[in-house]
Amino acid sequence: MIIKPAPTALLLAALSIYDVQAQDSFTKTFNPGSYQQILRENAAQPFILAIWSVDCPSCIKDMSVLSEIRLKHPEIKIIMLSTDEPSATPEVKNILARHALNDLENWVFGDDDAQKLRYEIDPAWYGELPRTYFYSSTHTRIGKSGALKIEEFEAQIAKLSP
Repeated sequence: MIIKPAPTALLLAALSIYDVQAQDSFTKTFNPGSYQQILRENAAQPFILAIWSVDCPSCIKDMSVLSEIRLKHPEIKIIMLSTDEPSATPEVKNILARHALNDLENWVFGDDDAQKLRYEIDPAWYGELPRTYFYSSTHTRIGKSGALKIEEFEAQIAKLSP
């Protein structure tokens, strides 16, 4: 006699496998060359690169505004980059989920030298957070440090369109 599993049991098993896979691919590791990869993958389209850290209170404030911007401007891609070490990934995921930003493209600094990774993004950036870059479709960019108000985001987004 063959016992077939109930459809509910199969569905739960499939969902648990999917959930584990989704969690594993939730963030990408930002290493040397990752910045160029982001630029390549977003060629000819405007996007926002929002750089933050779990230890940055202003960054957490920025996330509420980013959530609002995301809803108002679904045509603008937002990429999140945490400057935290890979060991902070669970906390990074929790913060992003609380602000409904967990389904965006998310990166976390790798184990490499953080200063080297920052320099690759912008040689004039010394690590102040949050740091937001607004890229036009031609990849001219404007970098802003500090938590931004919704009006500041709106003004920069208006400049992204050709």
